[in-house]
Amino acid sequence: MGSGIAQLAASCDLPAILYDLNKDVLEKAKTTIERNLQSLVERGKLTPDQKNKIYHRIKFTNDFNDCVAHVIIEAIVENIEAKIDLFGELATINDDKTVFATNTSSLSVTTIANSIPNRARFLGMHFFNPAPIMKLVEIINTTHTNEQAIKVVIDLAKQMGKVPVVCKDSPGFLVNRIARPFYIESLRLVEENQISFETIDTLLEASGFKLGPFKLMDLIGNDINYSVSSSVYEQLNKPERLMPSPIQKEKVAKGELGKKTGKGYYRYT
Repeated sequence: MGSGIAQLAASCDLPAILYDLNKDVLEKAKTTIERNLQSLVERGKLTPDQKNKIYHRIKFTNDFNDCVAHVIIEAIVENIEAKIDLFGELATINDDKTVFATNTSSLSVTTIANSIPNRARFLGMHFFNPAPIMKLVEIINTTHTNEQAIKVVIDLAKQMGKVPVVCKDSPGFLVNRIARPFYIESLRLVEENQISFETIDTLLEASGFKLGPFKLMDLIGNDINYSVSSSVYEQLNKPERLMPSPIQKEKVAKGELGKKTGKGYYRYT
């Protein structure tokens, strides 16, 4: 997700800094972005010159001291303690005008805000996968977030060609709250041996969905999707209708996370 956001920003004439502590992950991000841009060239969407300009607007770094900007968007692992630690460290090297945004799918933005400095400039900016393509961006505010920070990220989202929707911090925000039954009911049908996941995908795609739920879970990552389901379930006091599926839990335990691991509900080569 982080590399997708960086590519998106650079494609909209914005300088971007893409940071990762792990050099191997950073190299993979470089390769992915270069491949994505080359694909656009081959499809006639970009010229080679435009591709090069976009690529060179991104600074790839594993030096934390380079993480200084007007807006910083975090897209690390879905772990609330890790996010709090990161924003605490970022606050020490950025001034008090920097807006911090978390790309969390379902964690409480308020809980993070309560534990970091300058909480008035902190909010959620939730992109959807793949970030360069999907139009919607959820802007999640808290009782601490000031109007200036909200305006900054709304303007940034529009500059990126996105459709920003402002919502309050609540379990699953808007999209993931609405989408839980789409995934969980599909999984229930498979659990009960009512129908195969391939048939569910085929039927829903024939009905107008771009991707069926199982193909979409593989694209998102079963670890992320399961984490969101678990988070929403816990935050809503464990309603039975939203209980996470043991099928997906097993996929995560086996490391069958979808496209990024080469196997999920489908195999990828």
